[in-house]
Amino acid sequence: MIERREFYIDGAWVAPTASRDFTVINPSTEEPAAVISLGGEADTNAAVAAANRAFADWSTTAPDERIAIVERALEIYLRRKDEMGDLISLEMGAPRTMARRSQADECNIVDALAAARDFHWLRPTDPKTPGSMIAMEAIGTIGMITPWNWPISQVTLKVFPALLAGCTMVLKPSEYAPLDAMLLADILHEAGVPKGVFNLVNGDGEGVGTQLSRHPGIDMISFTGSTRAGIAITKAAADSLKRVSLELGGKGANIVFADADDRAVQRGVRHCFNNTGQSCNAPTRMLVERSIYDRAVETAREVAEATRVGPAHEEGPHIGPLVNERQFDRVQALIQKGIDEGARLVAGGVGRPEGLNRGFFVRPTVFADVVPGMTVEREEIFGPVLSMIPFDTEEEAIAIANDTPYGLTNYVQSQNGARRNRLARRLRSGMVEMNGKSRGAGAPFGGVKASGLAREGGVWGLEEYLTPKSISDWAAE
Repeated sequence: MIERREFYIDGAWVAPTASRDFTVINPSTEEPAAVISLGGEADTNAAVAAANRAFADWSTTAPDERIAIVERALEIYLRRKDEMGDLISLEMGAPRTMARRSQADECNIVDALAAARDFHWLRPTDPKTPGSMIAMEAIGTIGMITPWNWPISQVTLKVFPALLAGCTMVLKPSEYAPLDAMLLADILHEAGVPKGVFNLVNGDGEGVGTQLSRHPGIDMISFTGSTRAGIAITKAAADSLKRVSLELGGKGANIVFADADDRAVQRGVRHCFNNTGQSCNAPTRMLVERSIYDRAVETAREVAEATRVGPAHEEGPHIGPLVNERQFDRVQALIQKGIDEGARLVAGGVGRPEGLNRGFFVRPTVFADVVPGMTVEREEIFGPVLSMIPFDTEEEAIAIANDTPYGLTNYVQSQNGARRNRLARRLRSGMVEMNGKSRGAGAPFGGVKASGLAREGGVWGLEEYLTPKSISDWAAE
């Protein structure tokens, strides 16, 4: 079993001031996988103090110097990428192949570097006003709180733009999936990130998370997680007037028109089940034009029943367990709620898949004839559960899709370009993906309404950690 009880503070691994053990459970076996420590207020204070001390020097380094350090970090990351994926697979249950390929993907680091290389750190306000300039400067010390579902992906989406912006930081990764972030600390140390610039303190939300949110030495909180926790963090940060950046939950609608391509339904079901449904941007509501609805329901049933479920260490395409017992119990209760409220169970249901009597495994589940307002249609389940709803008109589909507290990602499947463009503008979400095409590199990730306030990735992700300073009578150099 892995034992990593120390925190990374001021350029070194240090013992907690008062050790409080926390056992990381392997969700495939329900057996202990690692032991870490949960930090206390003294640990948080030490990390914030180190970051504050480092800020003056780091924020005034030349951008090229920061870029060079991140480039070295990327080289080391690529060398240790498989190790990163294996840790993620162990701690949160992503299948090993998927964890190495997708969970541990380096794209966030690559995108952050691309944005920084082309970024204008000093720019004129107006060509007609000589000497009037805008300097884009680091906002300060950042408190980062990241989730367990895409652990290193969410960490790199915050840490590397903040480093390139000239910020210092204290990271609190999820206590359920902390090992990948601790490996990243080793990578950053080897890359030569100056001491105090990056700090890591493990802890839970009620402890270190709240301490960072309230801390007067923290200038900004960047949080990814549940909407409930995001609201609590915003309230905790209010007294110190921190900038708060939130990437929260989602309940994406996938609108499938009769003219969609032949693989649209299969693609949508697989996307919903990817990462065992533990993705905030999962297309968990499939809205299908009535003329093809019955066929779509049958296709969804076939895909669900063909989806293999198994331990994370198994090879081949499959989905793994949910992250922990609490999440397992919650998903089971919501599946039962769907049955109780009268949704038609097409595939899956409560209980573990056949042959799996240990581990937090869930049966890939499809509900048909879901009525807007049912619990499975409203709540973010965060498991492999799809709700299918028929619609008759484009207007009805838009109304159902927008009738949600969330607004992260919506999806459209249609060969009609004019229709796609109309829906892309009318769907209330931070992102719209159509016909299975990914958004471009550097496109911002984030939502509206209860899905949060953040825009992470690309130039927008860099600007999250910067503040503009207006300057007059700047002398030409």
